[in-house]
Amino acid sequence: MKVYSFASHKIRWSSRFKLVAISLILSLCSISMAPPAWSQETSPPTSDGGTTSSAAMQAAAGFSTLLYLPFKAAFAIGGGIVGGLAYAFSGGNEKAAQSIWTTSMYGTYILTPDHLNGNRPIRFLGVADTEERAPEPEPMMEPIR
Repeated sequence: MKVYSFASHKIRWSSRFKLVAISLILSLCSISMAPPAWSQETSPPTSDGGTTSSAAMQAAAGFSTLLYLPFKAAFAIGGGIVGGLAYAFSGGNEKAAQSIWTTSMYGTYILTPDHLNGNRPIRFLGVADTEERAPEPEPMMEPIR
């Protein structure tokens, strides 16, 4: 009669899960580091006006977006929830919630070849527009005539 231990099965499953998680993280890191090296090569133009390098960069951008978008979307959803809780627990302080919402919901959602080439920054954390950060000037009083 064979007796299987639940603990040994649980350890084996958790080690497989860790292995899959580590391999996904390493592949994501290698994909995010490789595109700047690809951008250094030059290729002859093809008949449609593009280059084979640009087609490869577009494919890499699409694949990178497939890996990046779920993390950014989950972060934005979590920030929306936390911002709503901050609004509720701060007694309706909209600035407290807005700072959380801006940081989590703004930013880059879709990666393009420009992002992979280093021409545009990838912003996981959002940055508020400069118009929102600058205080509005107070209206000037007109002299009484």
